[in-house]
Amino acid sequence: MKYELVIFDWDGTLLDSTGAIVRAIQAACADLDLPVPSRAQASHVIGLGLGDAMRHAVPDLKPENYQAMIDRYRFHYLSGDHELSLFAGVPQMLARLQAAGHVLAVATGKSRLGLERALDHSGLRPYFSASRCADECHSKPHPQMLEELLAEFGVTEAAAVMIGDTSHDLLMARNAGVDAVAVTYGAHPVEHLQAHAPRVCAQDVAELDGWLRVHG
Repeated sequence: MKYELVIFDWDGTLLDSTGAIVRAIQAACADLDLPVPSRAQASHVIGLGLGDAMRHAVPDLKPENYQAMIDRYRFHYLSGDHELSLFAGVPQMLARLQAAGHVLAVATGKSRLGLERALDHSGLRPYFSASRCADECHSKPHPQMLEELLAEFGVTEAAAVMIGDTSHDLLMARNAGVDAVAVTYGAHPVEHLQAHAPRVCAQDVAELDGWLRVHG
């Protein structure tokens, strides 16, 4: 077993939520009469902490309007998050990894409250031994989330892998000195992911699981 600790991003990696996040960002901008970002602009900020995401998605946003933007985003996202689904094969992959002895964790741009809600709704809570969120650590691509998870389980950098759908995930892994695996079915286009030299770019959960069986 090469990777004792397998760390997953959440949105766009385990949960099929990219479209919902993009729509919530766009709707929040419309509510506040701000320029509405394109799908590409909105999807690029997925994975960042919410405050950072709003500032990058809407460069014209004034500091005094940050909280209003966050509030409107949460309103739109939470109104439909109960309808979101996991990518096909996710529970089976996590169950296999856990049974094989891997420690599983989450490093996400979600808030702690948002992740706890998602863990309960998805039924995935039993698979994860730990998690780190953007409102309790520096936002990606800062390595703090991964550094804390490595320290918590006493795992070396070489014995951990970060799996995510954005360049923010891959840069965080590089900054922490751990291997990175990309999935191409989430927020960022494959060419952006390939630019950061992940171990592999998996096109779906089945390919990801297959790669982990052989190389994990």
